[in-house]
Amino acid sequence: MIKQLTASAIVALGLATGAAQAAGAGGEVHDTAFSFEGPFGKFDKEQLRRGLKVYTEVCSACHGLRYVPLRTLSDKGGPEYTEDEVRAYAAENFTIYDPELDDDRARTPADFFPTVSGEGMGPDLSLMAKARAGFHGPAGTGINQLVKGMGGAEYIASFLTAFNGKEQEVAGQYLNGNDVFPGGWTSMPPQLEDGSVDYDDGHNNSAHHLAEDVSAFLMWTAEPKMMARKQAGFISVLMLVLLTSLLYLTNKKLWAPHKGKKFDA
Repeated sequence: MIKQLTASAIVALGLATGAAQAAGAGGEVHDTAFSFEGPFGKFDKEQLRRGLKVYTEVCSACHGLRYVPLRTLSDKGGPEYTEDEVRAYAAENFTIYDPELDDDRARTPADFFPTVSGEGMGPDLSLMAKARAGFHGPAGTGINQLVKGMGGAEYIASFLTAFNGKEQEVAGQYLNGNDVFPGGWTSMPPQLEDGSVDYDDGHNNSAHHLAEDVSAFLMWTAEPKMMARKQAGFISVLMLVLLTSLLYLTNKKLWAPHKGKKFDA
């Protein structure tokens, strides 16, 4: 019976490892020192603003952010625009159909980012940084994730800069070679080039930096409350340490008078 259980466990582990390797099959994802990593990391406000600009000018034509309210652009821990800036950004860049007007109108902070759908359109990016894992192994065990994190932002940044110039046509669809995408081919053409987006703050706008900035922004859209979660986790750990210390001292004080004494049965 024990041998059968052991054999079953080994087979299950092998299948799980194989599945993990298959799910993570693709090229090398480069580790990036994002500011929000680690227990005390936080989003870089200026990087989020640059990432929003890249998304607006490059990505928004094919990818939506349907779960992200425009008003959150002013939230603490995010891009932290003023309410007037958010209102201006929404009105200048996006419209929405209003049934009451029976016509399109400019979006307001109360609206969400647009939903982009239709033939040839890409997937929604609201949660993409949480839906992708950049680090797996070794051997699909996931140990790298304990050290480097899930790596969703790293995956996006590496994917955007991994186009190799190869093309092929499959069933009437043109595919582009990408050294990171599983299978090596994607229907998405390369989007970022050096200088393709001009930053207002004069930051380096090479394709590499553009990819990092938009990846950081998509990490924020996927987990906008990350800073609050980390703060709550830190306070919880401190409270647990304090409670454990108090329980230990209380237990020691209660039993100290009786330690070493013998009691009759």
